[in-house]
Amino acid sequence: MRTHVCHAQVSRRGSAAGRRRTALALSLTVLAALAAPAASAATTAGATGSAPAPWPAGRDLARQTLPAGDGWASADGGTTGGAAADPAHVHTVTTWDQFRAALAAGGDTPKIIRVVGTLDATEGGCETFEAPGYDFERYLADYDPAVWGHDREVSGPQEDLRAASAKNQDQAIKAYVPSHTTIVGVGRNAGITGASLQIKGVHNVIVRNLTLESPLDCFPQWDPTDGATGAWNSEYDAMVVYGSTHVWIDHNTFTDGRYPDSSLPRYYGELYQQHDGELDIVRGADLVTASWNVFADHDKTLMIGNSDSAGATDRGRLRVTLHHNLFSDVVERAPRVRFGQVDAYNNHYVVPAEGYAYSFGIGAESRLVAEKNSFRLPEGVPAGQILKKWKEAPVTVAGNYVNGRPVDLLAAHNAQFPAEVLQPDAGWTPTLRTRVDHPRVLPALVTHRAGAGRLR
Repeated sequence: MRTHVCHAQVSRRGSAAGRRRTALALSLTVLAALAAPAASAATTAGATGSAPAPWPAGRDLARQTLPAGDGWASADGGTTGGAAADPAHVHTVTTWDQFRAALAAGGDTPKIIRVVGTLDATEGGCETFEAPGYDFERYLADYDPAVWGHDREVSGPQEDLRAASAKNQDQAIKAYVPSHTTIVGVGRNAGITGASLQIKGVHNVIVRNLTLESPLDCFPQWDPTDGATGAWNSEYDAMVVYGSTHVWIDHNTFTDGRYPDSSLPRYYGELYQQHDGELDIVRGADLVTASWNVFADHDKTLMIGNSDSAGATDRGRLRVTLHHNLFSDVVERAPRVRFGQVDAYNNHYVVPAEGYAYSFGIGAESRLVAEKNSFRLPEGVPAGQILKKWKEAPVTVAGNYVNGRPVDLLAAHNAQFPAEVLQPDAGWTPTLRTRVDHPRVLPALVTHRAGAGRLR
């Protein structure tokens, strides 16, 4: 029986990150007093009792659309989600099963799904996904590097059973979002845990006001050939935008929540990694705006373009705007970019004191514009580390502030890494911006207004 990865048995972290979350909760309480909810009509998809009043009268967030000029998702007709939904296609859900049923109902007919409380996709724990005969202790014994070595990938009965168990989890925790859909959390405490939202091959989607706790992979695969000492590799992003267009992701909180990497065990001397990304925008996705979100306490956070070999689907696409997002204690990929024309402006970065890799990853054929962002760097982390060169591609950086002062990020990087010089000028000028704030105000502005529960 595999017990060490069950959700109920992973302890909460009582660290500085936990104290920050406590402070965040207190801030949310203060802000909530400014937005007392009033009644709003909706139908219910399987939920019992009357729907709670989610927001002030006359201001139904579920009917809001992306403002004109607000990033790439406002181009070519804009993004309206399910704003046109008729009463029969407005659902209020309180469980994971109700949520998936509401997504499936009515196909691509415009729909609104209002999430009340926290939906848990893995409520029964990891054991519910285990294939008969799977034994994690046996898995560890069979593939111990002292027995198996490092020169071949794992195979055999326990690896087959691990893969079958992983397939069971995959089918249970993924939710596929159809076209013309708005998903919105009700009030301050709506969210989804243990799930992966799949916005795949669709058009015109809005997701707002949700706390999304990163799914925990119950069955990571050991790869003894990964690096010099091997590595555990996991699946499942909290949200994936794959081959979809016109997507607005706004005022959500992406976090590892109860299960930070620091709480995970080690086997064979390597971290038993059960997290993948928080948000991936990949495989021909296009016209995406991510605004006023919090990305917190994560390693590989936000990837735009997932392969150097995906030019056939990604070249000329992956146009993404990131603005007024808070990246707090994330290690890397904030974002990492391949191919896309990405406009990253007015974001605030609170860099961790330990383990930081980089924020902006410059990848194959990328055209990143990073302007008027704010960074808080701890002592010992130089500004040149903010940029990371993966492949030869030009980048535009201008008006960025580090610890309250203007810094030329490109010059700082090139001075620190003379063997990895980046070239200036991404070759395009963003025009789809509704507001541009001075970087000095971003620490207070973004910290107090970004994330779930803070729509105003």
